[in-house]
Amino acid sequence: MSSTIALILIGVAVLFILGIKFLSSPKTARLGNLVAAAGMLIGLMVLCKPAEAGGANIWTQGWTFNYTLIVIGTVVGLIIGALGAYSVKMTAMPQMVALFNGLGGGAAALVASLEFLKDAQPAPIAADALPHSVGAAITVPMLFATLIGSLSFAGSIIAYLKLEGKFEKPMTFPGQNILNGLILLVIVGLCGWLTFNATGHNAVAAFIVMFSLALFFGIAMVMPIGGADMPVVISLLNSFTGLAVAADGFAINNNAMIVAGTLVGSSGTLLTLLMCKAMNRPVTNVLFGAFGSSGSAQAGAAGVAGTVKPIQADEVALLLAYAQRVVVVPGYGMAVAQAQHSVRELTEELGKRGIEVQFAIHPVAGRMPGHMNVLLAEANVPYDQLIEMEHINPSMDRVDVCLVIGANDVVNPAAREEKTSPIYGMPIIDADHCKTVIVMKRSMAAGFAGIENHLFYKDNTRMLFGDAKNSLQALVAAVKAS
Repeated sequence: MSSTIALILIGVAVLFILGIKFLSSPKTARLGNLVAAAGMLIGLMVLCKPAEAGGANIWTQGWTFNYTLIVIGTVVGLIIGALGAYSVKMTAMPQMVALFNGLGGGAAALVASLEFLKDAQPAPIAADALPHSVGAAITVPMLFATLIGSLSFAGSIIAYLKLEGKFEKPMTFPGQNILNGLILLVIVGLCGWLTFNATGHNAVAAFIVMFSLALFFGIAMVMPIGGADMPVVISLLNSFTGLAVAADGFAINNNAMIVAGTLVGSSGTLLTLLMCKAMNRPVTNVLFGAFGSSGSAQAGAAGVAGTVKPIQADEVALLLAYAQRVVVVPGYGMAVAQAQHSVRELTEELGKRGIEVQFAIHPVAGRMPGHMNVLLAEANVPYDQLIEMEHINPSMDRVDVCLVIGANDVVNPAAREEKTSPIYGMPIIDADHCKTVIVMKRSMAAGFAGIENHLFYKDNTRMLFGDAKNSLQALVAAVKAS
């Protein structure tokens, strides 16, 4: 590698780091995406070289880079990605993130698999055969990328299906964790054997078995996890994809992939740990606890006291019109109803009356990390109105009206009051501390975690039943008329 290419790759690494940095704020997130994409494009082009005259290229079964094939793949990917991004509804954004992440993991696994199988094929002449030790420094990254990438691919597909409502509840059976553990041991054993026996037909057969078991393990790992934990799962699988890409970089000596994969892997891991901390649960509990099962729902529903008190839109409008401070707690129900624009319209109307309006954002509200931030940014809600949970909770007792729109588990006082609840100890937004709480919800059905919400039965809570978007539009009209 020439010194010029090395310097260019250092610049690519800087672009990746700046892209991640810009993604830390909604105000600069769009720029961050463009900066990181530019770095990826530069990194791709600088490492490409046309096949030498008369030499082999991909079209002729060789392994030299070929511009034509790369351009075709890039254009096809751009078209599919653009069509998917522009056509997907905001309510389906978590599904798209899970699907794209899975494709990234699958691509990383395929790169490592092809590289391993290329080296593992026995040469036709014994004298030209590769030695058994292709090199652990190369073989281990290949196997690691294949294992983690295929696991991320299969797990992300199951996460996508869960978010689509195909498998809303955990699917468990007795001894499931033991079976998964045995499968993992077999996979690790095969990887260990392949590390020192990386060539020949036996190696190819063992690799195919390992690859298949890794795909199955990805499915088996995510199937028992409840839908309420999908944000954590998506973040964890995203970090797996990054680690697989980094391992690919070591395997094929691509520094740009090493940097990009390490950044994604480390940031995804950190985000996973932060979200688990926000729920006061270890990662092991998320992966092996089957949170959200019917048994959890029964435990959470026990001992709820109080009565449900419905309210009408005109009564809520009156409360809002005479409030001094209003806090909105958005949740997945707001996304389902696509009510974010109506929320912004209502808050703007209240702002015209001199009423202070803020949004309380829980780290795991919705179905993916930052889901509520994305929805509200799309509706052009000012970013300075979005307040994180730990910053707004100390002042919730000074809020006149708390408007809970489609949020459920993240405002459930059972996390503080019910020791038998599966969410006990999870930090929540203290909506019940407000003077009046208005919960906008279609029905009394339990949330995605499958447990009863104690907030609905509090003396200071009123239930505004109906579609969130229709209810908000009625509120806007009633506030304007008041």
